[in-house]
Amino acid sequence: MAELRKRCVVRAPATTANLGPGFDCLGLALDLWNEARFALEGEGVAVAVTGEGAGCLPADESNLVARAALRVYAEVGEAPPGGLRIECTVRVPLSSGLGSSSSAIVAGLLGGNELLGRPLGRDRLLELAAGLEGHPDNVAAALFGGLTIVVQKSERLLTKKILVPEVYVALAVPELPFSTDAARAGLPTEVTMRDAVFNMGRIPLVVEALRTGDFELLGQVMDDRLHQANRLRLIPGGRTAWEAAQRSGAAAVAISGSGPSLIAFVSLATEAGVVARAMAEAFAAEGVPARPLGLAASSAGATVLP
Repeated sequence: MAELRKRCVVRAPATTANLGPGFDCLGLALDLWNEARFALEGEGVAVAVTGEGAGCLPADESNLVARAALRVYAEVGEAPPGGLRIECTVRVPLSSGLGSSSSAIVAGLLGGNELLGRPLGRDRLLELAAGLEGHPDNVAAALFGGLTIVVQKSERLLTKKILVPEVYVALAVPELPFSTDAARAGLPTEVTMRDAVFNMGRIPLVVEALRTGDFELLGQVMDDRLHQANRLRLIPGGRTAWEAAQRSGAAAVAISGSGPSLIAFVSLATEAGVVARAMAEAFAAEGVPARPLGLAASSAGATVLP
C-alpha cells in the first residue's frame, strides 16, 4: 500500500457508451476532462464546483464525487475523514449522455483511494463504480480509457481495453431536460431473437472498425435494434440532427449513452467541427438549442496527477 496523502488531484474523462449495437457493454473515453482536488482539512465535507453544474450540484457529502470518495473509506473499514475538501472543475456537460456521473464517481473513488494509500486495485474500483452508477460501460471507459468492453460474469466484471487509432467525434449536446432513468425505463423488457442476433453480430465489427480505423466498415455496422429507436423518439429534433450529420459526411451516427446528445464518427479532426455544427443547426431549426463539440477519443483513463 502506498503512503497516505493529505492532498491529491484526479482527472477523469467524458465517455460515450453503447456505440450503436453495444448496449451496456461498449464504452469509449473522450478527450474532455473533469478535475477534482482533494484535501484532508477543516471539518466535515465541503465541495466547491466550478464550470458545468456550478450553483446547482450539492456542496456537501451528498455530492457524487464526495459519496464515491467516502465509499472507499467504508469499503476498507476506515472511519470517514474528519475534514474533507473537494474542489471540482466540471467540463463534461451534465445529463448529456457523456458520462458526467461516471466521471464524478471515478474521480471520487480514485481520490479516496489515493488519500488512503491505494488499498484498492482498479478491478475493485471498477466494481464499486458500477455499483454506484448502476451499469458498468461508462465507468469502465472512464477508469481505463480507450475503447472498453465490459461484461458481468457471476459476481465479477470482465473488461478488455482496446487501443484505437486516431478517432474523432462530433457531438451535439441539446439543451433538454433528460433523465437516464426515464430513457432506460422506456426500453422493452423483451426483444426478439432476430433483433438480439442483429446486434450481437455487429458488436465485434464495431470494435474491429474502431480498432483498425476502418470508417467505411463502421458506417455499415453501427446499427441497433434494441434501444436507439425508442430513445430517439424522446429527443426533439434528434432525427433531423442525425440526418444532418449523415449529409455532412459523418461515417456513423449514434445516440451517446442514453442521450440526448448525438455522436457522429469522422475520419479527420477537421471534419468534427463541421459535422458538430451541422447537427447543432439542425437541432436549432427544430427549436432546440444545442452545443456543438468536436473531440478526439482518449487512450488514457482517469489519472491521479503527480
